[in-house]
Amino acid sequence: MPTIRDVAQRAGVAPITVSRVINNSGYVTQEKRERVEAAIADLKYVPNTLARSFRFKQTNTIALVLTDVTNPFWTEVARGVEDAAREQNFNVILCNTDESAGRQAEYLSVLLQKQVDGILLVPANSTVAPIEAIQAQGTALVVLDRRVPVTNVDIVRCDSAGGAYQLIQHILSLGHRRIAVLTGPSDVSSAQDRVAGYRRALVEAGIEVIEDLIFYGQFVQASGYQMAQQALLARPRPTALFAANNFIAIGAWRALHEVGLRIPEDMTLVGFDDLPASLVVEPFLTVAAQPGYEMGKQGTDLLLTRLVEETPVQPQEIVLPTQLIVRGSSGTPRNGS
Repeated sequence: MPTIRDVAQRAGVAPITVSRVINNSGYVTQEKRERVEAAIADLKYVPNTLARSFRFKQTNTIALVLTDVTNPFWTEVARGVEDAAREQNFNVILCNTDESAGRQAEYLSVLLQKQVDGILLVPANSTVAPIEAIQAQGTALVVLDRRVPVTNVDIVRCDSAGGAYQLIQHILSLGHRRIAVLTGPSDVSSAQDRVAGYRRALVEAGIEVIEDLIFYGQFVQASGYQMAQQALLARPRPTALFAANNFIAIGAWRALHEVGLRIPEDMTLVGFDDLPASLVVEPFLTVAAQPGYEMGKQGTDLLLTRLVEETPVQPQEIVLPTQLIVRGSSGTPRNGS
């Protein structure tokens, strides 16, 4: 029996567009309407009147709850969300938690009271409470960027462990052996995964993992600055720093510059997430770049599709690859050590 997804695929439109045609609600261009009607006729599709379809007609609004709107990476994610939502005539409410579980809980309470049609959530930590709160209200949910300790939720994220592994492999190939990692909160999965990729690369290379060279902090510039200062106190001093996001990398660069260390002549610095050309510092950073725009777009497409599913579908976990971009901030260690 054909489903609404089959009709959408045949017509070359989103499932929500099919629902709009079926329910005669919401704007659909005449050309798309005709394609949908033709696909319905070709497939002999019979709508399920008991389905959840067109639940979203309540508000035509979804929410994006993220952790730091000032970070260019999240700006890219938000743009992907907005573009995908606009294609289907949805509005987006943007909420910024600053990695605060308390602020996140406040936002979610307001959003659920307003009965938004769906939520894209970047969890402030790895607890299940916010996910359970959203699902208890029957609100569509997609988690972005991070793993969570439940299996009944859609997730769209990047391969943090794989990206970190590639970066450390690159540094090792240059001859570095003492590499410090500056990462985010210990209870956030992306911070954990980037440390896991770091560990894996060192272990496979037969190099001891020195726990004192692993620093947990926040995904902000001030924390990157402080962690880099701590790393520089280690003896013997590391020859390379791996910053687990772009803001940590900027903070680390400031700390190195402050004490007169040149990049990469005196210290290699690599990071996670790329930076816009208007913000990059010299030398350009070697990074594991995440496709933030694509993450936002795919997450939104998945969320809107869930709003019109006629039968329960197994949750998906979409893991997007990172791209290693080698630039001038990574070089061979001084004295070959």
